[in-house]
Amino acid sequence: MYIEDMSISRIKSPYERFSLGQEVQVMVKNVDKEKNRVSFTYKELLGTWEDNIKDFKQGTVVHGIVRDPEKSHNGIFIELTPNLVGLAEYKEDMEYGQDVNVYIKKIIPEKKKIKLVISKE
Repeated sequence: MYIEDMSISRIKSPYERFSLGQEVQVMVKNVDKEKNRVSFTYKELLGTWEDNIKDFKQGTVVHGIVRDPEKSHNGIFIELTPNLVGLAEYKEDMEYGQDVNVYIKKIIPEKKKIKLVISKE
């Protein structure tokens, strides 16, 4: 399984999702009979964007994890669940994997986007 099949969030290591000996369910993504290989996916079992957004409400403060603190994306990607990320405005001194509280400024279902504001701690 490739790392991009483990989470919609950009993670650096499979250990951010799994631990040794952990049993997990996966879905068969592809069977290549010529190469005798099977590809699996985990993130497809985590629910759709619509399934995951149900637990979040605009105007609330929630916990998140910084997944991409680089300025190159017009903001910082914050993971709310393994299959749900939002974008917050760029802020100095944010580190990958850092726990943050974020204010849900806007949920845009038709674009499957969440606009966030990093709360002062």
